[in-house]
Amino acid sequence: MKPTQQLRQALSAGKTLVAPGAYDGMSARLVAMAGFEAVYASGGAIARAAGYPDLGILSFTEVLDRIEKIVEASGLPVVADADTGFGGSANVERTVRAFERAGVAAFHIEDQSFPKRCGHLDDKSLVDADEMCLKIRIARQTLADPDCLVIARTDAIAVEGFEAAIARAERYVQAGADMIFVEAPETLEQIREIARRLPGPKLINMFYGGKTPLVPIDELSALGYQLAIIPSDLQRAAIHAMQKTLAQIRATGDSSALAEELTSFKEREEIVQTRRYLALDAL
Repeated sequence: MKPTQQLRQALSAGKTLVAPGAYDGMSARLVAMAGFEAVYASGGAIARAAGYPDLGILSFTEVLDRIEKIVEASGLPVVADADTGFGGSANVERTVRAFERAGVAAFHIEDQSFPKRCGHLDDKSLVDADEMCLKIRIARQTLADPDCLVIARTDAIAVEGFEAAIARAERYVQAGADMIFVEAPETLEQIREIARRLPGPKLINMFYGGKTPLVPIDELSALGYQLAIIPSDLQRAAIHAMQKTLAQIRATGDSSALAEELTSFKEREEIVQTRRYLALDAL
């Protein structure tokens, strides 16, 4: 079964599918090993992994390189962050073709203007809804695989207000989006209203510390959200672990005091499948 079909089948199971955010091959492999059915290729986490904020600084090819590694390493259906499509109409077409060749099962395009910002930062700006609808139509007609999901994201709540976000989302569905992603609802009531007023499949961004209140997965399922992405939690956990280890090395010269918190040499090599690659020499 193709990854696009796997994702659609998982989304139709009647529960909210959780896709943790990965930013490189290692994090994507760990998502798969943990038993998840999908992984989210987080544009923000990919940018931060390169040492930059989520402000649209990385080029299309830099992001694509990471997404290719996430697809290959995970073996899971990948929901990819396509930002604004990385430009205008021609850029959207190129982005969709490249993402499809890379093997993603779904991707979302947002209605921010360039340079974009992380969805939970302030002072965002939007393109006209007509321009966004055109991007959605181009994305849909560019795809060779009809099962690949086009997800339309709107950041309008923070810019134009909640009602405008609903109106934009409705237009994006009419333009051909397979799934709607209303970014950064700020209250439980807004989360419920999005679910009630927007027909069809919906994605929600759930992570600790953002503008959106955390809602249990069972409740999201009951409301009608098919997909929940958790973009940055893995990266934030890794940052904290690296800081702690670096402080120990700085203080004592080694990390032996943290031995129980470190992945063993053997386990690390199992994660990256060293034995399988070495066995190729014996064929």
